[in-house]
Amino acid sequence: MDSWLIWHLTSAKRHITDRTNASRTLLYNIVEDKWDTDLLKMLRIPESMMPEVVWSSECAGQVTTSLGLGDVEIAGIAGDQQAALFGQLCVSPGDAKNTYGTGCFLLQHIGGTFTLSKERMITTLACSTDRKLQYALEGSIFIGGAVVQWLRDKLEFIEKAPDIEKLAASVESSNNVVLVPAFTGLGAPHWDPYASGMIIGLQRSTGTGEIARAAIESIAFQVTDVLRAMEQDTQYGFKKLRADGGASDNNMLMQFQADILGIPVERPEILETTAQGVAYLAGLATGFWLNTDEIASTRPKGQTFHPQMDREQAKKKYARWQNALDRSKGWNKEIV
Repeated sequence: MDSWLIWHLTSAKRHITDRTNASRTLLYNIVEDKWDTDLLKMLRIPESMMPEVVWSSECAGQVTTSLGLGDVEIAGIAGDQQAALFGQLCVSPGDAKNTYGTGCFLLQHIGGTFTLSKERMITTLACSTDRKLQYALEGSIFIGGAVVQWLRDKLEFIEKAPDIEKLAASVESSNNVVLVPAFTGLGAPHWDPYASGMIIGLQRSTGTGEIARAAIESIAFQVTDVLRAMEQDTQYGFKKLRADGGASDNNMLMQFQADILGIPVERPEILETTAQGVAYLAGLATGFWLNTDEIASTRPKGQTFHPQMDREQAKKKYARWQNALDRSKGWNKEIV
């Protein structure tokens, strides 16, 4: 193993990490809640070099006085997606959120029992405020809002990313155009490194508006792929999906997501729920809030998008997406 990577994983003994971050080093046993002795032995890493592991909501130390802050508690520590899950107050089994960023990350809380996914999801730790292990399923999508960046930077359809919504709204529909943004292969639940980006359904009447609309829809279709796979893994189902991240500011995307899923999509007033989640964890550890119920009662309400599309029409659109998706798979496996 590369010496830099070993140094990065081991850090220094005085350093601390929370359980959600520790699990991402792949050296932490999230079932037994300890550094994995077999892996450490295999990699010849002394356990004494591993950082101390603390809970995500715990007073773990204080900011150094050299920064001019002095005695400020370090009390909220979490991995980015776990923090967003908590920021959306997804603290009960079945609660789910999707972060719409450059990529997309869908997490569903599954409770205190470790469960391996049969649908190629990742089982990860969720943040806990009662010092009990909690788990979540995670599905990662490589290209989310990045498809809009591609239209802006490479095809120069728009000057600014938010302009995509106006361009897409200039037409009534994508007119059967489907864009599969597999620019770096496909992530969950497909995991196909050989998949290729594709635009299909082009006609002479096709313009930038239809392609822009297909790009927005591609984000929602990919999230639907992950959600449907997760439904096969758990008994909880999805009654609603909570959305956050920069791309969730797009109303057309949020409405189309609700239409394709057939469930409400809730968007909070504050889209940066990763930072908000860490603030909640710290506030609970220091007594600023008593519990998550108190946080929920004071949390600003956002906007809910309810399904409006006819269910048969939604099924046909999703079937067309799956048809295009299948065509994109394996495209780069053999380069002629």
